[in-house]
Amino acid sequence: ASSLQGWEEDSAVGCLWELARYLRLGTVFTKKPGLPLCRKVCYAVGGIPYQMTGNALGFFLQIFLLDVVQPVHASLIIFLGRAWDAVTDPAIGFLVSKSPRRKYGKLVPWIVCSMPFGVLCYCMMWSTLSDATPTSLKFLWYLFMYSFFQTCMTCHHVPYSSLTMFLGGTQSDRDSATAYRMGLEVLSTLLGSGIQGQIVGGYHARLLNGCYVSNQSLPNRRAYVFASLVLGSIYCLSCLILIFGVREQPGPLSPLGKVELPFASCLRMIVGHQPYTQLLCGFLFASLAFQITQGIFAFFCTHAAGLAGKFQHLVLIMLVTASLSIPFWQWFLGRFGKKTAASLGLSVSLLLGEALEQLQPSSAGAGVGVTDMSVGLSVPRSMLPDTVDDFMLRNPSCLNLEALFYSFYVFFNKFAGGLAVGISTLSLHFAGYRAGDCTYNPSVILTLKLLMAPVPISLLLVAIIIFCLHPINEERRKQMRMEMESGCLPWS
Repeated sequence: ASSLQGWEEDSAVGCLWELARYLRLGTVFTKKPGLPLCRKVCYAVGGIPYQMTGNALGFFLQIFLLDVVQPVHASLIIFLGRAWDAVTDPAIGFLVSKSPRRKYGKLVPWIVCSMPFGVLCYCMMWSTLSDATPTSLKFLWYLFMYSFFQTCMTCHHVPYSSLTMFLGGTQSDRDSATAYRMGLEVLSTLLGSGIQGQIVGGYHARLLNGCYVSNQSLPNRRAYVFASLVLGSIYCLSCLILIFGVREQPGPLSPLGKVELPFASCLRMIVGHQPYTQLLCGFLFASLAFQITQGIFAFFCTHAAGLAGKFQHLVLIMLVTASLSIPFWQWFLGRFGKKTAASLGLSVSLLLGEALEQLQPSSAGAGVGVTDMSVGLSVPRSMLPDTVDDFMLRNPSCLNLEALFYSFYVFFNKFAGGLAVGISTLSLHFAGYRAGDCTYNPSVILTLKLLMAPVPISLLLVAIIIFCLHPINEERRKQMRMEMESGCLPWS
């Protein structure tokens, strides 16, 4: 009887143990509800201000400054502004990491506070000073406005980029939200370049065809101010949608706490993570290639391709093409992996850049040759969250560094932009470019052709090699996803 009673007790304990084990596994492996579509769209809309203003500046700031200041001053304004902006990225990223979590979150307050100052500086940057204003004062005005605007955009973009890690949901939900972001970033590129291009494109056509001098063309420069007011309104609306549509959600690898380590220790650990540094190097070369092409595109169409007054239409064509290609790249990314998609996207851009070198003045449709720049950079950008996850899994004692990771990524993008503008502007200066000339010597035309195709193609080749050697492949991504979804984390 006693043995029978013991057997029954053991059976009961065993059944309870199996039931508890079943319930625990059910809790672990039950699929979490995905992110709602509304939250994905609101998050994606928040990326519009940075891409919209950045591409408007990339296409039109250089040609605007060359019209209002001396070429050397234009080069210094853009290079120093980008250099200042690049330096502030890690500092802002560290301050965001050290900031506490408040009632409305840790990241969103930064976006709220930077919005009004960013809009004001963007509009003031496109205003034109009187011709009687001293040259040194013009230089300081545009340098200050450009630098302060870039600082405001850093306070917006670094927290917004870090928000990718705090949307909630699974890895696939995060990839889906990133795809929506990529699509709206291309759309914002279309908005920025298209709106500003359509408004100021006619002014540049009249300026070139009539060979106006600066005092005759001054009233027409108001087109820049009007365009900045339109883009500033879109900037405000996008930030409001993000603020009221997204709530920060802490994750298993992202508890939304404060960083306790000093800046030097954080920097040393981040730089020592080989997948991250390799991704930064590849992105640097790709971004440098694209931004050289972007910054010189208006000059190339106007002076080398004979398309004065039409380049804004070419910008619209190539951006619409990039927008339509987003669904294909997202399908390709999910089917063949991020490394393959990044390498192929850059290869397509390389081939189209080679086609652009053969552009003839009459073949306006070949403006698509500047192409899939946004896609070629957005696909490598989607590799960054996986790199951050890899770091967190390998270094469980170093949490809450997401803002620093994204700030250095933004730093390299802006550093590449400063180099691109400095290289192109100084190249034109040494080639003999002078604002207001009706005709240009052959050295200026040759410089434009070299900057438009051979230089970017060489940089893209280096970027493709680096991305092909990136260590995080689809197998590693599956392994990380299993570790996060099963709860078998190193510190569990």
